[in-house]
Amino acid sequence: MKSSRAPLLRTALKGILALLILATVAMLADLAFPLPLPDAHDGGALVVAADGTPLRAFPDGEGIWRYPARIDEVSPLYLQALLGYEDRWFWRHPGINPLALLRAGGQWLRNGHVVSGGSTLTMQVARILEPPRAGRRSATNKLRQLLRALQLEVHLSKRGILALYLNRAPFGGTIEGVQAASWAYLGKPAARLSHAEAALLAVLPQSPSRLRPDREPERARRARDKVLARMATLGLWSSAEVADARIEPVVARELQPPLHAPLLAQRLRAANPRLAQIRSTLDIDLQRTLEDRVGAYFSNLPERTSAALLVVDNATMHARAYVGSVDFADAARLGQVDMVRAWRSPGSTLKPFLYGLALDDGLIHSESLLVDAPQAFGDYRPGNFDKAFIGPVGAAEALRLSLNVPAVDVLDHVGPARFAARLANGGIALRWPPGARPNLAMILGGTGARLEDLVGAYAALNRAGVAGRVRYVDGATQVDRRLLSPGAAWIVRDILEANPRPGQLADTFDTGGRPRVAWKTGTSYGYRDAWALGSTRRYSVGVWVGRPDGTPLPGQYGAVTALPLLFEVFDSLPAGPGDALPAPPPADVAKVEICWPLGLLPDPAAPGLCQRRKDAWVLDGVVPPTFAERDARLWSAGRERIEVDADRGLRLSADCALPHRRELLDIARWPALAAPWLSLAERKAAQLPPLAPDCAADGRASAEELRIDGVDDGATLARPPGNGTPLRLSLRAIGSEARVRWLLDGRLVGETDSQGHLSYALDAPGEHVLTALADGGAWARVRFRLLR
Repeated sequence: MKSSRAPLLRTALKGILALLILATVAMLADLAFPLPLPDAHDGGALVVAADGTPLRAFPDGEGIWRYPARIDEVSPLYLQALLGYEDRWFWRHPGINPLALLRAGGQWLRNGHVVSGGSTLTMQVARILEPPRAGRRSATNKLRQLLRALQLEVHLSKRGILALYLNRAPFGGTIEGVQAASWAYLGKPAARLSHAEAALLAVLPQSPSRLRPDREPERARRARDKVLARMATLGLWSSAEVADARIEPVVARELQPPLHAPLLAQRLRAANPRLAQIRSTLDIDLQRTLEDRVGAYFSNLPERTSAALLVVDNATMHARAYVGSVDFADAARLGQVDMVRAWRSPGSTLKPFLYGLALDDGLIHSESLLVDAPQAFGDYRPGNFDKAFIGPVGAAEALRLSLNVPAVDVLDHVGPARFAARLANGGIALRWPPGARPNLAMILGGTGARLEDLVGAYAALNRAGVAGRVRYVDGATQVDRRLLSPGAAWIVRDILEANPRPGQLADTFDTGGRPRVAWKTGTSYGYRDAWALGSTRRYSVGVWVGRPDGTPLPGQYGAVTALPLLFEVFDSLPAGPGDALPAPPPADVAKVEICWPLGLLPDPAAPGLCQRRKDAWVLDGVVPPTFAERDARLWSAGRERIEVDADRGLRLSADCALPHRRELLDIARWPALAAPWLSLAERKAAQLPPLAPDCAADGRASAEELRIDGVDDGATLARPPGNGTPLRLSLRAIGSEARVRWLLDGRLVGETDSQGHLSYALDAPGEHVLTALADGGAWARVRFRLLR
């Protein structure tokens, strides 16, 4: 009995030893020949829109682009077609299917060529990871696949092996993976495949070059129909489903990597170099629409001209559309320069924040009296874009018309350094030339800013004064910063919303049911940058047009070039039910009646002080007076109280020879530089009464009197003989030692120093008004006519 057991024991021991040796050899082989699993960070990346639509694919080192996908992100129809056609026993076999291998081998022996493959899906993954040597079939290569398949089954789960196939299977050209193929050929995610599309993509990796549907649609259809027939035979799909799928034609787009928002995609990839997939916040439908619109809108602009466009959701600060250039592939337009984040002169686009800050500081209300006239601020002498001046103007109108001189005046009171600091705190970083500091020119574009920062700041007008940093990826930290108080933001928005749309009359306001847009344009010096920025309840939009190399673009400025596109964009955005209605003011904003020229509430005791009445928005109940005049030698603006003779109305000084019945008289004085634009009644109301002859001089009558030499008031002039020869005027201002600015029909035409002559060629026939305005406020005016 004992002896009969010994052989069995020895046999069992030998078997165990053989298994141990085999396991050891397998382990050593596994260590010596590790699985060539793909690196998750192989250098390739895909940037997608918010809904997962590919924006731009960055290929790996071999030029392949993929769209990573999980199993649950792929249509069940595709998984059914794939496993039903390629490997029905995938979930059960250990990596190889002996019966399938025997069947394939027998067919090969009988027919002399391969009739059907015996490869499992695991073996196909092994072939993908380690392509056959010499690129051909051989027994050695097949054995290597078998061993790698077993190795895969040991190291990975079935789902892991299937995921490798879904993301690495070849689909023709430079496309790998079913998700990338679905988007590239069909323009849709793999989760939304039809029966016919699922069958097509299931068979395509068998021969990706020969079956490419964009090149060989008929051949691809026949291969697809074989899969459909197999699915019907196996009973996985019904006969009706297969019949409907056969009718569906094979239609594929031209195979090319996606390229939407390429500059944003490039930016996001540079910021996230280790991510294989980056999900942006862009709305793909809006992005495509605006890319086409920008391309068509600016197609006729001169060479080297580009444009940028940014659309932001105010609630989340998510970018919904990002156009960094007109055409990414157009080298002549410098299409690869991203102008959304380029530093450019902002023109007048900072003015809304200046007026808002002045409101917060209690310096102005919405109808504070400013003077749009030639003025000197030290050595700085700003002018308006069109070189015309309109005289006394309210703060709201000055902002809407983007008048330069009033804006510089406000900035002079706020302080350039403080304004720059407040902008920086609100998220608007500014860039200065080497050695430069914040100065008065910054409000007219004498600094550098970026489109994305400006859009984030304009959003504050509809976010209760809170600016935000634009977010390009979901999950990015939201950075909000207080730029203006809610009340100041509301007043500025109300002012800008009253701006008429392009083509709309300035004295009408009808949105036609469209959203109310608070908008502002800007043009930098030399026509280098044209801007249009705006904000509604839901969105903020910025448009920039110019040349990336900084050269001028004559004739192109914000209101003409950029503004129409801004409104096209707003009109294409979804609007809420209340977007066309005015928002109620915050509790700290009130409308009051104020009086010019003092800028204060009416005084019932002195009705003569109120020469013009205005309805103004005030913040926190503060009604600041008109700014004190700067270096005025003619008079001092504001409320002036003098003593007069109660019987004769003459002005009295402290030293009068005769007795007088004295009484106090209040006079509202206009700023001296406003005088040429005042009516005769307004000028008369602001004049001091004559001094009584028995009173000593009080120093108030030492005003300069200016006279124009070179053309008489009421003159009729004719051109000199000669076809089209202009009339040349030689003009001189007499009576002032100050610098004199000359305005023809309200437009600045020249400047002269004391006793200097101005030579001006006049060619326009008709009635003209010539004004000489000295720095101290003295002025003179003549009217004349030039014959045709």
